[in-house]
Amino acid sequence: MEATVVPTRFWHLLGDGRIQCDLCPRHCRLREGQRGLCYVRKRLDDEVKLVSYGRSSGFCVDPIEKKPLNHFYPGSAVLSFGTAGCNLACKFCQNWDMSKSREMDTLADAASPARLAEVAKEAGCRSVAFTYNDPVIFLEYALDVAAACRRRGIKTVAVTAGYIDPEPRQEFFAGMDAANVDLKAFTDLFYYKICGAHLKPVLETLEYIKAETDTWLELTTLIIPGHNDSDQELEAMTRWVVAHLGPDVPMHFTAFHPDWKMMDVPATPPATLTRARRIALDNGVRYAYTGNVYDPEGSSTWCHVCGERLIERAAYHIGEWRLDADGCCRSCRTPVAGHFAPRADGSGARPRPVRIGGRL
Repeated sequence: MEATVVPTRFWHLLGDGRIQCDLCPRHCRLREGQRGLCYVRKRLDDEVKLVSYGRSSGFCVDPIEKKPLNHFYPGSAVLSFGTAGCNLACKFCQNWDMSKSREMDTLADAASPARLAEVAKEAGCRSVAFTYNDPVIFLEYALDVAAACRRRGIKTVAVTAGYIDPEPRQEFFAGMDAANVDLKAFTDLFYYKICGAHLKPVLETLEYIKAETDTWLELTTLIIPGHNDSDQELEAMTRWVVAHLGPDVPMHFTAFHPDWKMMDVPATPPATLTRARRIALDNGVRYAYTGNVYDPEGSSTWCHVCGERLIERAAYHIGEWRLDADGCCRSCRTPVAGHFAPRADGSGARPRPVRIGGRL
């Protein structure tokens, strides 16, 4: 197994002797031995190094819909994994046991890029997903995994908050075949108070992915009662998406459950998700979904022209399939945005854990 500490390129030396990390808008300024907020990028030997290369956890074969991606080879299997650390500080983090971990040695399995690609192929996965924590913080590792996967015909998926600077953003998304970006809210106040970040860089990332890359894009918003669920905010968000990204970018509105530092906030009522979905559809979003609840109507794909149900979904299981071999509605021949096989193979319907290698 190769070394777990590797040099990085996105940083520069400041006049006071500190080094500024230029990977994300947080721009951590580090003295020797200090780590950024993400925890996995550290100043060592007068440069910023990634100290988590090859250290991964949470390996599982999932349905692609769990990422969630509903228009990227529906029904297919994806090999999911993450690492320690994150460059946001979301109080509602649903994966805090990994993203906030400071115990990499006890959490991490040895997982070289070549081994991950090999396991994905053996498991019948069409893609590999960087998930559970944000892959931008382990950009060098993620891109090496993506290159190894492409050599084996495996796609790569980033599940990310999109909080990344312009230069590394170009390099990162050039290696990703699909991305689900977590648009956490549509006010800077929410990003600042709840996530310790800002909204503007995320919107810039979304516009960049859509306009400048071939990466398939879907969005997810975790709807948190009393924080980002007002009609006014949902109206503004969905109108912005249609105006800046177009009507074909799928939006997922998912249910919050009390976790991490927001245990005092109630779970999202299903009716709130239905309302968010309806606002999106009324504002021109062609593919709007509900998630983290049992809602066959809200989780299924519908033709935006004739109203035909094209892909029936219930708890990640694919039922009725009414797309033709060209990815068009069988009833009216309207093309559906996305990447589709001739039909869903169902290989990802049952999540199952995977063992990659020995402990580091």
